[in-house]
Amino acid sequence: MSGIDLNSSAFNDHSFLSRRYALEGENVSPPLTWSGTPDDAAELVLVCEDPDAPSGTFEHWVVVGIDPHSDGVAAGQTPPGGTELVNGFGERGWGGPHPPPGDDAHRYFFRLYALREPVVLPDSPTAEQVHEAVEQRQVASGTLVGLYQR
Repeated sequence: MSGIDLNSSAFNDHSFLSRRYALEGENVSPPLTWSGTPDDAAELVLVCEDPDAPSGTFEHWVVVGIDPHSDGVAAGQTPPGGTELVNGFGERGWGGPHPPPGDDAHRYFFRLYALREPVVLPDSPTAEQVHEAVEQRQVASGTLVGLYQR
C-alpha cells in the first residue's frame, strides 16, 4: 500500500496545535495539504481522533466523499467535495481538542485514507466503525499527529 504525504502549515508532525484549533479557542480545523493520492482512488476520507481520551478513542472530525483529485483544505473549511459527519461532541464538522485539564498531552491523529470505492458510514460513526469501513477499501493513507494539553 502506498503512502499519502499529509502535512499542515499550522503544526509539524508530533508538535503542539495552537489554542486557535482547540475547542476553547477559535475551534477551527487546521489547514492540511496532501500529495501522493493514487490515481485509482474513488474518494478520500479524513479522520481526526484522540486515542488518549478517557472514554476511549474520540472522533474530532470525520469527513467522507472528499474529491480524490484535491490536494488540501484551508483552515476552518470542509475538504473539497467532502461531507462532514457528526463528531464525538454530537456536532457536525470539526470539534477541536479538549482534553481534561492536567492530563499529559493528548495525541490527535489526522488520517487521510484513499479508498478504491466510496464508503457509507452512519451519520455519527464510532472510531471502530470508521476503521472497519476504510480497512478493506483503502489503497493508500497518510497520518499527521498533533499534540494538545490544557
